[in-house]
Amino acid sequence: METQTQRNELKKLWEKVKDIKVAMMTTHESNGSLRSRPMYTQEREFDGNIWFFTKDDSPKIAEINKDAQINLSYADLDEDTYVSVSGTAQVVKNKEKTKELWNPALKAWFPKGIDDPHLALIKINVDYAEYWDAHSGKMVQLLGMTKSVLEGKEYRPGENRKLNF
Repeated sequence: METQTQRNELKKLWEKVKDIKVAMMTTHESNGSLRSRPMYTQEREFDGNIWFFTKDDSPKIAEINKDAQINLSYADLDEDTYVSVSGTAQVVKNKEKTKELWNPALKAWFPKGIDDPHLALIKINVDYAEYWDAHSGKMVQLLGMTKSVLEGKEYRPGENRKLNF
């Protein structure tokens, strides 16, 4: 059962990533090495799952089917916000969910639209997340770093939290 604390943490996580459109999705290749590629996050009400469109014959599908543990990395350099999400991936072929998440811009990758026979979804069930958020402008950060150097203290630019779901 989801607690109020978990709902608040999910909300906080979504606030961090919802405006960062592209995530780097990392999977395990068959030889054990890690492979990352950019993926466009689908906007929807966040319930602990993050969704992506893909083709069912892409290499990442075989990688997910072999090892479903993935990582998503988000970075917003303008806002100094960085998020790492660990979760379990699942390949989903569901016409209703596809219609719910579909965006006409996706026709660039799927010219046949929602009827494309290779169209699939990747559902990431979020297990853990960590974020770093500087909360301040570049000048304030520069002053903070300078102060840390002068005082001989470690620079702590903002908020860092680990979330477990």
